[in-house]
Amino acid sequence: MNTTEYLTTEELAERIRYEARTIRERLKDSVLLEGIHYIRPFGGRKILYMWEPIQRDMAMHSGHHSISIPMANGGRMHG
Repeated sequence: MNTTEYLTTEELAERIRYEARTIRERLKDSVLLEGIHYIRPFGGRKILYMWEPIQRDMAMHSGHHSISIPMANGGRMHG
């Protein structure tokens, strides 16, 4: 049974206390990656964010102070 919780940009913004515009312009495709943190259901334009992976990755990287670059495969390059 799939228990993934899907959120719109506005719902995600409310949960993580960011502006929806910041999510769309600065976080999407740099920190929040398609297929890992969000999907486009049925190949459309609408974006739905997956709460569990976002919550997991926010907690995992919250205490991380070194420079790291997100990679397309979901990994990070540390420098």
